[in-house]
Amino acid sequence: MASRRLLLQAAAAGVLSLALPGCTRVDLSAEPNGGSLLDRLRQKGEVRIGFANEAPYSFINSEAELTGEAAEVAKVVFARLGVPNLVPIPSEFGSLIAGLKVGLFDVIGAGMSILPKRCKQVLFTNPDFIAPAAFLVPRGNPKGIRTFAEVAQRNLKMGVLIGAVEKDYAVANGVRQSRITAYQNQPSGLEAVNTGREDAFALTSISLRDILGKNPGAPLEITTPFVPEVDGKPQYSSGGFAFLPDQANIVAAFNKELAELKKSGELLRILRPFGFTEAEMTDLTAQQLCTVPEA
Repeated sequence: MASRRLLLQAAAAGVLSLALPGCTRVDLSAEPNGGSLLDRLRQKGEVRIGFANEAPYSFINSEAELTGEAAEVAKVVFARLGVPNLVPIPSEFGSLIAGLKVGLFDVIGAGMSILPKRCKQVLFTNPDFIAPAAFLVPRGNPKGIRTFAEVAQRNLKMGVLIGAVEKDYAVANGVRQSRITAYQNQPSGLEAVNTGREDAFALTSISLRDILGKNPGAPLEITTPFVPEVDGKPQYSSGGFAFLPDQANIVAAFNKELAELKKSGELLRILRPFGFTEAEMTDLTAQQLCTVPEA
């Protein structure tokens, strides 16, 4: 696990160094009439995509290539929009929106959950998947963890990813912040549970299946997936791509191509190799997700 982590970190660093010459900051003054980003990207023939190196969403594989759910969708959609090349820019998940705001990349493609508080900062495309939450726990689930409310009631310790929505769900369900530790990546969360530092590690069931599948010898298991609730209302974790708020034109164009992928069934064919199934397909819109009650 440690060697794989070092390999991925080295690969990400290599991609970053290759991308830096084109990683210039852009003029972020508001653009009228929905923005001109798509025209600029077509002229350059490339789009800079910010990602967090988190499988199965967007990550650097053992061949130092960008792949994953968001990466592969982006390749198809942007090619259809007349932008054939992706320039990957790695970042910590919690820094992605800040990086977009200062112009380090043109779009966030990291399977980012569409949340009302994020909708106030960026403009999301419609989601390309929906993912219930789950916990990574010791085999047999000795603490009987099934929901965030149970973590709170039993005063258990849990891990989350830095900047991920699971912390919000936990706090909203009564988990004390002092009992929550944020980890930089999935392997660190798995190791924390494996060594007993945490009672559970919360993430989407898709991500947890991916990391546990890469560590088959770990004496751990994944709890039954569930949709978290806040004040009795379901909190759907649906991921999309994020642009600056003044770029409505490219978001509309992206949504049109995404809708065609969904209608034809091609979207599921793209996502299936990364552990996605028909159950993760969704017709929810960004507008619906941006207006749900906040956690």
